[in-house]
Amino acid sequence: MSDPKYIIGIDLGTTHCVLAYTSAQVDEFEAPDIQLFNIPQVVSPGEVQGQPLLPSFLLLPGPHDVPEGGLVLPWKHDMDYAVGTYARERGAELPARLIASAKSWLSHVGVDRTAPILPWDAPPDARRVSPVDTATRYLEHLRNAWDHRMATDDPDGRLEYQEIYLTVPASFDPVARELTVQAAQSAGFRNLTLLEEPQAAFYAWIASQRETWRDAIEVGESILVCDVGGGTTDFSLIEVVEEDGNLDLQRVAVGNHILLGGDNMDLTLAYAVRGKLAQQGTQLDTWQFRGLWHQCRKAKEQLLSNPDMESAPIVILGRGSSLIGGTIRAELTRGEIETILVNGFFPQGEAHEHPQRQARVGVREMGLPYESDAAITRHLAQFLSRQTSGEGQAAFPSAVLFNGGVMKAGPLRDQILTALRRWSANENLRELPSAGLDLAVAMGAAYYGIARKGQGIRIRAGAAQTYYIGIESAMPAVPGIPTPINALCVVPFGMEEGTSAQVQGREFGLVVGENAVFHLLASPTRKADAVGAVVEDWSGEILEVATMEAALAPSDAEAGSTIIPVYLESRVTEIGTLELWCVARDDDRRWKLEFNIREQAEHDVT
Repeated sequence: MSDPKYIIGIDLGTTHCVLAYTSAQVDEFEAPDIQLFNIPQVVSPGEVQGQPLLPSFLLLPGPHDVPEGGLVLPWKHDMDYAVGTYARERGAELPARLIASAKSWLSHVGVDRTAPILPWDAPPDARRVSPVDTATRYLEHLRNAWDHRMATDDPDGRLEYQEIYLTVPASFDPVARELTVQAAQSAGFRNLTLLEEPQAAFYAWIASQRETWRDAIEVGESILVCDVGGGTTDFSLIEVVEEDGNLDLQRVAVGNHILLGGDNMDLTLAYAVRGKLAQQGTQLDTWQFRGLWHQCRKAKEQLLSNPDMESAPIVILGRGSSLIGGTIRAELTRGEIETILVNGFFPQGEAHEHPQRQARVGVREMGLPYESDAAITRHLAQFLSRQTSGEGQAAFPSAVLFNGGVMKAGPLRDQILTALRRWSANENLRELPSAGLDLAVAMGAAYYGIARKGQGIRIRAGAAQTYYIGIESAMPAVPGIPTPINALCVVPFGMEEGTSAQVQGREFGLVVGENAVFHLLASPTRKADAVGAVVEDWSGEILEVATMEAALAPSDAEAGSTIIPVYLESRVTEIGTLELWCVARDDDRRWKLEFNIREQAEHDVT
């Protein structure tokens, strides 16, 4: 096998997947030529077209839902599911057979993400797959499409042999990152590295500016990357610093994982349309409302993608025997979308107005844990207050780079810019031009591959949060009082990929031979904690990421349950995942703590 021919950047998005590529043979005297790959996909029964966006929708049709042969692809004729444009369009009419927002489910700690649970509320007889399997099918489609177009006559051009950079939200925890890697490996990806999406968007901006980017920003500035996608809202701060007399970039802050984005907006629009229909005497049942939700997403995307379009039709299938006679029609206007989204998701407020926490109903339907406060501007105010107030914190941003399809709407960008200018009293706070709100992440990921070869600027980043493991305090038992659990820092903020750390000078007791619970904790705000630091009162600042229950195997000489002395090691791998190891003091045994398979089942431990 020869060296990779291409550097490939992949945006595995909630709403769309995008693939960009460039030559792996970098010429230091020429600007990189980053191209978008047109992804072949079924767009209507029996019709395949190449498009730059692969909609992140998986349709699992029943026996009579799709015409025979309608899902045939050039590389596979016996397809029994669809990915992409046709899946999205036909799925809007068959919502119980459509999987959307799989990426959001991939980060949901409350479910078994490797179990066949999607579509979530499908009827009992419906086909189901897991969030990981869904992501695998998207990536398999990209691999097969690439091989069909780029490697039919050149085996060395196969995607599995290329240098691949796959993007994830900056706020993805180690479990979600590891599951993303698992999906990619199942899809046949080999040479893989993870990259945070806001960083990728910033790399795309650098690539679009070529050498002039140094004239657009100055030392001491802080740039906010505001990424509002289909399922999540991501905030990152990148500082411009000076290193050996040259401009350098450093990612200094990452926000919490905020499950708030285009999905929430589509649902809000669906409620608005349902209200209009109710005023006209038309009532929708649950099945029809799910279809309306998908139709509103389609209408929103049409209006945001076409500035000259003033309204988009809404068509909902009826329940009667006559398909034509039972069809319900409505429309969404550009004015309605902008008003509903501006008022509901981007209200103007003060810098001290943070998300409002509402009391939850004691029993609720299972599903995605969406944010209770939909005001993105309030989440932004909270993020900035944590990162820019106090000595040693980041500077308040003087520029904003937007990313994500939601940000195509100028009035929504204006709302954020207006709020930031008022909060900072800086009327000169500016917007950096995006390289493409839907496309920038994939293009930036390809540029990152070039930068890793020394032919471009790299953003210094590392671990996006500080990570801890829960350590039970050595205290006597007190009736009615649980033993306190302290947070031991094992990965400091910014720990670079490919490096490891050991908790020096301390031993811990590892329970083997019986079930034990391990807690992985994280904080996006405690950036000064070093490896080995112990935090006793960590409520509010440190949150639990995942738990693992496992019985670690003792040696033959250790009968039954026992506690053995160990020291702890951590490693941030080259591909961007986290490993935690317990190493026995007296022999060579090592236990890797796996927080990446099933949160409520047995875990593999090596």
